[in-house]
Amino acid sequence: MIKPKKQFICQSCGSVYSRWIGKCEQCNQWNTLLENNNPKPSGILSRSSGRKINFEKLSDVNYKYSRIKTNLNELDRVIGGGFVPGSVTLIGGDPGIGKSTLLLQLVGNLSKLEEKCIYVSGEESLSQIKMRADRLGVKNDDIEFASVTNASDIATTINSEKQRCILVIDSIQTMYLPQLDSSPGTLSQVRGSASELILAAKRTNTILILIGHLTKDGAIAGPKVLEHMVDTVLYFEGDNNFQYRILRSFKNRFGSNNEIGVFEMLNSGLKEIVNPSAIFLSDRQKNISGTAIFAGLEGTRPILVEIQALVTHSSLATPRRVLVGWDISRLSMLCAVLEARCKIHLSNMDIFLNVAGGIRLLEPAADLAVAAAIISSVRNIPLSFTSVFFGEIGLSGEIRKVTQPELRIKEASKLGFDKIILPTKQKVKINEDMSYNNLSLLSELVDLISKNNRE
Repeated sequence: MIKPKKQFICQSCGSVYSRWIGKCEQCNQWNTLLENNNPKPSGILSRSSGRKINFEKLSDVNYKYSRIKTNLNELDRVIGGGFVPGSVTLIGGDPGIGKSTLLLQLVGNLSKLEEKCIYVSGEESLSQIKMRADRLGVKNDDIEFASVTNASDIATTINSEKQRCILVIDSIQTMYLPQLDSSPGTLSQVRGSASELILAAKRTNTILILIGHLTKDGAIAGPKVLEHMVDTVLYFEGDNNFQYRILRSFKNRFGSNNEIGVFEMLNSGLKEIVNPSAIFLSDRQKNISGTAIFAGLEGTRPILVEIQALVTHSSLATPRRVLVGWDISRLSMLCAVLEARCKIHLSNMDIFLNVAGGIRLLEPAADLAVAAAIISSVRNIPLSFTSVFFGEIGLSGEIRKVTQPELRIKEASKLGFDKIILPTKQKVKINEDMSYNNLSLLSELVDLISKNNRE
């Protein structure tokens, strides 16, 4: 009998090594290699007996499905209008952010619509689940609960169901397959358990929702292979210092990416925020330098947020760059452009930048608003209280156009803003009630802010 070779698998990226090393060469993570206790034997394997595949033409395939709405409009917006039968959704987020609360409210709503709901928890006992359900007001006896961690038992139970159901797994890192010797949470167990549950869900048209833990780098634990196996990947974002939570889609086979839903965390559970722009701008103050309003776009949803900048002289050899809600490399690029093209010296300045409300901006269209906030702070000139900014800034100081300006302007108009600062080449339908300043270079923004101060 051929002696099996040892294999060591990285628990972060899934790379396979023949011997143990301290640092994974693929993902550069330390001490993530664990020995695989069930490696395949080396050498030529015997031919397995397979079955002939019956191919079909797409014209012969019948697909008729209707999305299942959850009565949580913010969640329905993110996933594209409701859950698709047979779909698999992965939800990740930091500990205590509200993932279990969201899904418990979800099964409570779906059970009222006469959908069969099963909630399986590997982290909490039934008494702990009941404690949270009583606090959230979920008292429907039609929901079935279980506190188990054997993925094979769960898959067998789902295969025996005679009707479509909604299955919630909290969390996939606690599930295990008894035929694997590794402990729960390792790469082989996470991948094997997820595969077993996904096959059962596809076979029975079950809606499968998995909760995933995050690593210290903010990625879903049990590496990227888990994200490739599912249909939809959602991240539940937020800060424990703020009561607002943002549900963002990073992958969606049945809808658009980067859609967001905004919730407010209360003692009674998560409350939907219908107009997040008004919430994020509710605490604005007049005649304060260093603040600018950015008209952003998250997926198909326009949203207005306040960007705050504070620029002060630094007493350190290397000035500080402290950011909350934006990319530090993009700020470094923007500071270099301001210094090289606009003669605004920032190399000896500490810069503190904050996106109010705890939201994180990902699109480059925020460049113009960030630049306006920095210039306003450096010159100590308050910006107009009714102005909004959007535009991307290039290395030569040019201001580039962005996507869907009409949606941004329409959202700004609804909230009472009447001055739009945007790129010159941006084609928009002019609203007679609003004034427009079309800028082609970043230096024109400096002149505009200085001109408003003289007026």
